[in-house]
Amino acid sequence: QVQVVESGGGLVQAGGSLRLSCTVSGITFENYGLGWFRHAPGKEGEGISCITWNGQFTYYRDSVEGRFTISRDNAKNTHYLQMNSLKLEDMAMYYCAAGNQCTRSVARRDFGYWGQGTQVTVSS
Repeated sequence: QVQVVESGGGLVQAGGSLRLSCTVSGITFENYGLGWFRHAPGKEGEGISCITWNGQFTYYRDSVEGRFTISRDNAKNTHYLQMNSLKLEDMAMYYCAAGNQCTRSVARRDFGYWGQGTQVTVSS
């Protein structure tokens, strides 16, 4: 059984930082692309970043490029999203996912295993 568990969300002031973690079990972790998505109330969900199975390529949504960094640690079956310079518009429920591929489009359709989400709240 595949389990995907996010952690690290919370309340942070605008300009601050958070690191999200996502541990995946039940799959051969190093064979999978990994991604982060978010969904804010009243807005469409969006793919914000992904990393290829070998860590060679990473992709970011334009709105987070330069502020967020995705990484993976295959020894721990865990990947991370370091979020710096957080803005009010970053406030959302964040979901991690594992899938067959990671491409520049960070497409939901490429990911088959999903976590339950972790809330990121940004205050002014």
